[in-house]
Amino acid sequence: MADDRERWALILGASSGMGEATALALARAGYQIAGIHLDFRAGLAHVEEIKGQIEAAGRQALFINANAADDERRAAALAALRERFQRSSAAGRHPYVRVLLHSLAFGSLLPLLADDPKQAISRRQLEMTMDVMASSLVYWVQDLYRAGFLESGSKIYALTSEGSARVVPTYGAVSAAKAALESHCRQLAMEFARNGSGITVNAIRAGVTMTPALMKIPEHAAIIEGGRRRNPSGRLTTTRDVADAIVSLSGDGFDWVTGNIIGVDGGEFVTG
Repeated sequence: MADDRERWALILGASSGMGEATALALARAGYQIAGIHLDFRAGLAHVEEIKGQIEAAGRQALFINANAADDERRAAALAALRERFQRSSAAGRHPYVRVLLHSLAFGSLLPLLADDPKQAISRRQLEMTMDVMASSLVYWVQDLYRAGFLESGSKIYALTSEGSARVVPTYGAVSAAKAALESHCRQLAMEFARNGSGITVNAIRAGVTMTPALMKIPEHAAIIEGGRRRNPSGRLTTTRDVADAIVSLSGDGFDWVTGNIIGVDGGEFVTG
């Protein structure tokens, strides 16, 4: 039976990198786009460009500038999405969140140990990194599910990296958060399967990809060089590679794919 519901994608971290690329790819594939982003004045012009591209594809673009890890901001964003859904319902359509993408990359890149305590990560920084890059996935999923935004066929993705299992000197807090994020995906996938919801959850492990988040890592030059050297195709993963994979996985026929860490890296991880 054809699915004639109105498909929405909710992108957490929609204004750059893989979140931006996925928002645009899903819009081209027929999805309405809701994007949560955190940008200062200098970045807002680019957000308008993204919205313009989505609308040029004939899709709705609801973008909200907010801290996606803040409880009150999350509630306000979902209220705005509810209002947009009510408009669609009044027009005789059946909207639902077909895709939720967690693409939040904001955390501390300080080492765990340093002779000077000011040069090592603090409790606040460690907990913030874990909250933004891992725990926030759970809170968004809880609220979306309880409010009825997610239905049978919904696909949830969280972006992870090989750093969840490998060591980079300044990546300790982020590595821990990525490991926790993968665990949350497994747990959510199991619980959704057991309650017969028809909702799937997977982590996407991209290869080394040129994004603003990567360029903030002090060791980024070595990471980029190592990615090119290890990848059997001799190139880095692109944001479009990741976006295209998510579009494909979100199509029909993938309802039995859940609880996985899916590599989108051209074989980089297994080769390395």
